[in-house]
Amino acid sequence: MLQPTITTFPTTKFIGKSLTFTYADYRVFELWSGFMPRRNEIENAIGSDLYNIQINPENFDFQPNTPFVKWAAIAVTTFDFVPKEMNILEIPEGLYAVFNYIGDQSNAASFFNAIYTEWLPDSGYVLDHRPQFEILGTKYKTNDPNSEEEIWIPVKLKL
Repeated sequence: MLQPTITTFPTTKFIGKSLTFTYADYRVFELWSGFMPRRNEIENAIGSDLYNIQINPENFDFQPNTPFVKWAAIAVTTFDFVPKEMNILEIPEGLYAVFNYIGDQSNAASFFNAIYTEWLPDSGYVLDHRPQFEILGTKYKTNDPNSEEEIWIPVKLKL
């Protein structure tokens, strides 16, 4: 059973790299492969967490060929210095449902599906049009069944 924490995420600045792709052409490895070797060029980082941010178009349908923007990024205190070929993003303050995900990526799609098709319809919340993201902290390990990450889904109260 999915038991998220409902919390407010503060307005946060990010510096990173972004790519537009679809679930059918999922190029997240390409995105992170381009970002990770250069992450230490980012100054004024807040902590060491990595953010896997997804910006969906309005009324996103989760279909295989619907494009969205994915970011590999780090939270920063200021945009004073942006490394070459990197971009800035600011996520506005808002309410999020935060889920803890444990495991490798093989079950991630079904976990997200359960959030959107099981938890959300019965939650008293609806999706809000802000970025969703995963925080890849110290417990995150690529392709490890004991890996842990936080999944942040933007929500607002159902009217």
